Amino acid sequence: MGIFDFLSGQFIDVIHWTDDTRDTMVWRFEREDHEIKYGAKLTVREGQAAVFVHEGQLADVFTPGLYMLETNNMPIMTTLQHWDHGFKSPFKSEVYFVNTTRFNNLKWGTKNPVIVRDPEFGPVRLRAFGTYSVRVTDPAVFLREIVGTDGEFTMDEISFQIRNIIVQEFSRTIARSQIPVLDMAANSRELGKLISGEIAAQLAEYGLALPELYVENISLPPKVEEIMDKRSSMGVIGDLNQYMQFQAAEGLGQEGAGAAAIQAGLGAGLGMQLGAQAAAGGPWGAAPTKAAAAVPPPPPVEHVWHIAVNGQTTGPFSKAKMGRMATEGTLTRESFVWTAGQDGWLRAEDVRELAQLFTVMPPPPPPAA
Repeated sequence: MGIFDFLSGQFIDVIHWTDDTRDTMVWRFEREDHEIKYGAKLTVREGQAAVFVHEGQLADVFTPGLYMLETNNMPIMTTLQHWDHGFKSPFKSEVYFVNTTRFNNLKWGTKNPVIVRDPEFGPVRLRAFGTYSVRVTDPAVFLREIVGTDGEFTMDEISFQIRNIIVQEFSRTIARSQIPVLDMAANSRELGKLISGEIAAQLAEYGLALPELYVENISLPPKVEEIMDKRSSMGVIGDLNQYMQFQAAEGLGQEGAGAAAIQAGLGAGLGMQLGAQAAAGGPWGAAPTKAAAAVPPPPPVEHVWHIAVNGQTTGPFSKAKMGRMATEGTLTRESFVWTAGQDGWLRAEDVRELAQLFTVMPPPPPPAA
């Protein structure tokens, strides 16, 4: 091998790019004076494309593979430069490597609420957010329309524009879809596909595509959500009247001791009042004064009763209701009853206030001999 062959071999470049940043979309191969030797080796890896720009014009796009930069495999540059096959001097060009893999887990969301007309709730304001992925499908268009002469173009430089496009199309799609708010969660996948399909043509003008777009959440204003939570709670309660009776029974059970204390207090107050009347010349003394006669006695305490049947309690029932139940036969002498202040459950015939309900009825007949 001659000295000239050795020197020419030393000037052959190897052009390639490896990236570990995970957010670089385009990187320009830096070469002093942009001078590339004839016969240089160009390595384009999977997930990349190499774009040649010669004297300000986009000359060629190389897909993954190993190339020898010669006139026989660079027909476009040969036409631009008017090379013949014997011209082997260095040429000045710029090489841009374009990352064609997917950029995943990119965020989008509505900055302001979107007002839509819901068929059930009327006009409502919605917020939404999700994720998407993007990839370069046409390196030449992307370089010409977006990158320009930027030597290192990252995803952050285009993500804001893509988010605006997604949010705009989401607003249009959600407004004309006529999907009720309560059904949007079940249709989020279809909404994502519909939005990505609508913006595909617009992104193609940038040389980009959206392989995936997800609508992760659609939410109402906090006050509306609170009202919906209350409505859901009412649905869980069911019959409101039965729920109120249950609450009343629970309250009486927890406050039984307190009710007994109140009754004892009323009794003590009545005794003190009777003593005061006697001291003032009431029924046991002299003729009562006009002031003493004007004070009415306290009203009698009206008891309410609970009935236990097969481990289940019902009530509370007034004494009049208990009388009707005794007449109908749903309350018997053997029925267990309880009222506030009573020490445990007792049979109805053992309670003085209820025993009189059965005086008009004969006791059960004796067993047959």
